Amino acid sequence: MADILVDTSFLVALNSRTDDRHIQAAKFAFETQDNLLIPEVVLPETAFLIRREGGIAAVLSFMNRLVVTAPDFETLQIIDLQRGREIMATYPAAKLDFVDCCIMAIAERRLIKRICTFDRRDFSLVKPSTFGYFELLP
Repeated sequence: MADILVDTSFLVALNSRTDDRHIQAAKFAFETQDNLLIPEVVLPETAFLIRREGGIAAVLSFMNRLVVTAPDFETLQIIDLQRGREIMATYPAAKLDFVDCCIMAIAERRLIKRICTFDRRDFSLVKPSTFGYFELLP
């Protein structure tokens, strides 16, 4: 079983039935045999977006799902911050998101090529330093 890093956009879609991509995200999460690894850096952003759309009740529901499903989390390390900064500085015109840059750095460090995201633009722009490209799912 291989690891797949999970981006905020995927978690928001998975946890919001009103999101246009909810069915696609839920189907992928249900069918995959691989481990969906959640970088801890995505949690505040995810909770913020879920709360903005659905209020406190939606965030509590999201938190409960995390507790019940007990997913694996990946901690952000100093080396990831350094590499994330390099990525952001290399592509200044792209205005890359802090969290996305950190996910890319974690992916490079862990040699995880696959990322669950609906943010195709940012992850398609960056060429990883440790392998050829990111494979974007679902």
